[in-house]
Parts: sequence; C-alpha cells; structure tokens
Amino acid sequence: MSVAVIANGRPREASDGSSVADFLHSLELAAAQVIVEYNGEPLDRERFAITPLQPGDRIEIAQMVGGG
Repeated sequence: MSVAVIANGRPREASDGSSVADFLHSLELAAAQVIVEYNGEPLDRERFAITPLQPGDRIEIAQMVGGG
C-alpha cells in the first residue's frame, strides 16, 4: 500500500507508514543536505524521522548546494 503526496508540485507515492526521512531516503537525498517545508511550514531536521506522511501532504524539498 502507498500514500499519495505532492512533492515539489508533483504527485509522488510513498510507502504506507513512511516518515519524511524515509521519503527523502527513497529519493536518494541526505537529510543533512536538504530543507523541507511540510504542508506549508518549515520542518526541523530533528523531526524528519518522526513526522509520518499522510495522504495529500504537500512537501517542498530544497537541496543545499556547496560552492565557492
């Protein structure tokens, strides 16, 4: 079973029972290198693993890029 969410404006599927951290891992993104907005609110990195995804959740993911 899966959960339908909207990630960066696109429909995506996540495994039922997934947390935000699980979803990031499925996208091959490191939690330490992204900023997440969850349903319109910034989500602290410490909460990624304990925030479950629900049908219809809206997630915006921004990757931090190093440079110089």
